[in-house]
Amino acid sequence: MDTMRDRFIATTAQLLAEEDRLAVVLADISADGFAPARRAHPDRVINVGIREQLLIGAGAGMALTGMRPIVHTFASFLVERPFEQVKLDFGHQGVGGILVSAGGSYDWPAGGFTHMAPGDVALLDTLDGWTVHVPGHPDEAEALLRGAVGGDDRVYVRLSLQANREARHVDGTGGFSVVREGQGGTVVAVGPMLDNVLAATEGLDVSVLYAGTVRPFDAVGLRRAVGAGPGADVVIVEPYLAGTSTSRAGEALMELPHRVLGLGVGRAELRRYGQMEEHLSAHGLDARGLRERITGFLRG
Repeated sequence: MDTMRDRFIATTAQLLAEEDRLAVVLADISADGFAPARRAHPDRVINVGIREQLLIGAGAGMALTGMRPIVHTFASFLVERPFEQVKLDFGHQGVGGILVSAGGSYDWPAGGFTHMAPGDVALLDTLDGWTVHVPGHPDEAEALLRGAVGGDDRVYVRLSLQANREARHVDGTGGFSVVREGQGGTVVAVGPMLDNVLAATEGLDVSVLYAGTVRPFDAVGLRRAVGAGPGADVVIVEPYLAGTSTSRAGEALMELPHRVLGLGVGRAELRRYGQMEEHLSAHGLDARGLRERITGFLRG
């Protein structure tokens, strides 16, 4: 199976040939992959070099002229480093674009903490009007990207090397899909967390929802899943900062007694490089760690 990043490059190259107003802005990352597209569309595939603030500013400037920019680099350099430009050049100016990240929270541990961005979605959550997609499979990444190209809104697509074995249907509207039904609680698995969540909840009487889009947050879908009982126990498993969506779940369930547990990447920096699987285990996001924490919460 190709990676989400591979699929993103191949799909974007096709879209450049189909959509005249589409442009791609890079900051060296993935420049080799886009080399054929740059030769074919030299005026619409721009590499600004390692200048991330300029990366965002150039993309927003293209949007001001009516173009639809796809802006791409590692998540830490796309959201965290040029955050002021994301806030002002896109948000304050009221223009749209598609930010597509790679690297995620722990995809390349050898790159160190400079190349990790577990807080990217939480940081974007401080801004208004961003749709946030977290695909769990390359097919989903392609579908969500294609759906975003035709609009004029602000979209963040968070790609990862971690992927589920099978793709799920995603349409970009933000609706959660029901993967498994149960009566003893509700677990929301975001993007590439689904396979581990399904393994962790095997044999448990819980409902499992899948979220390929987390903003907008599907409050209606969550309320429907917890039912009309006297209370609700909800666990949200996200591949980035733990607790990023707990407040959204709390707002959705404010008229119902509820408990919400947010599982994800911890705040403590793991300073040993290791491998992605070891980071998953250290953050309790492998199947074993998730089962211990989910069952402990539901018994409480």
